[in-house]
Formats: sequence, C-alpha cells, structure tokens
Amino acid sequence: ELRHRASPWQRNLGYPLAMLGLLALTGISVLIVCFHVLELLLDDAAMPRGIQDASLGQVSFSIFGSFGAALQVVLIFYLMVSSVVGFYSSPLFTRLLPERQDTPLTKIIGNCVSLLVLSSALPVFSRTLGITRFDLLGDFGRFNWLGNFYIVFLYNMGFAGLTTLCLVKRVSWAVQAELIHAFGERG
Repeated sequence: ELRHRASPWQRNLGYPLAMLGLLALTGISVLIVCFHVLELLLDDAAMPRGIQDASLGQVSFSIFGSFGAALQVVLIFYLMVSSVVGFYSSPLFTRLLPERQDTPLTKIIGNCVSLLVLSSALPVFSRTLGITRFDLLGDFGRFNWLGNFYIVFLYNMGFAGLTTLCLVKRVSWAVQAELIHAFGERG
C-alpha cells in the first residue's frame, strides 16, 4: 500500500537508488572481507588482535586515509542496521517486535537486551571481519579466540559465502520475477 501511494519520483528514482546503494554496500563489505581472508592467508599481522601502541589520531586506521575511515564508518553503520533487521526478521524473534502503543514491559526489556547484545557484538564483529582495526578503545582484540586462525578464517569465509549467496539469491529472484512479469504481459 505504501508503494502505491509513493510519488513517481520515489518509485522510479528513490527505490532504485536505495537498492543500488544497498547492493554497493553489501558488495564492498564482501570485497573487504575477501581481501581480509587473503591477508589472513599471507600475513599473521592481519589477525584481529588489539592495537598495542597506536594512540588515537596518530595512526591512520585505514590505508585510504580519510576516505577509507569514512567508508569504514558507513560500513559499520550498515552492518549494524542489517544486523538489527536480520535479527528481527528471523522467525524466532519476529514476536519480539514492538507494537505501537501496545507493547508489554517484558517485550520492551527483551528488545533492550537484544539491542544491547547486538551493539556490544558490533566492534568484535567488525574487527573479526577485517572491516576496521579500530576497537573503540575497549580492548576487544584481547579475546583469546581472536588469536585462533581457524576460527577467524572460518568466520570470514562464512560471512563472505553466506552474504554472497543471499545477495545472488535475492537479486536473481528479483530479476527473474521482473522478467517473468515483463514477458508475461507481452505474451
């Protein structure tokens, strides 16, 4: 119903640009994770351990300087939003979604706990995937399992593989449905 009420500009320009933006962010995330996997295979320094003597502002956390740091911030924000959307889209947690002016206190507490866990895991998530080396000065890189090559490697491979699979599945199904719709009207 909201799509039908949207203006032609929004339908013909806004939605496609938003979709291209989401595809670009997902593709960049997968690309960065694939480069991180290559770094893991070639160099032990790519492991997501804590930064020892890097003071904030003295060392650049991106090889691309300011542009790379801004890209990292955008990607971390994108991962945060996609994690929350994915969490609430999973069949197990759809009942946890708040309802407007009809949310019981236990559901509000459950939402707060869920968002707290997701936000606490985000720095470790982004460090493990190699999206950033910055650990928010919280020493998230000191977890023992972050030094285990196999866990970090499999985590990165799982993210890259599953994200690529979801991307291909969604895009190919959408293109396939549009082609069937387009050819179905003509035939």
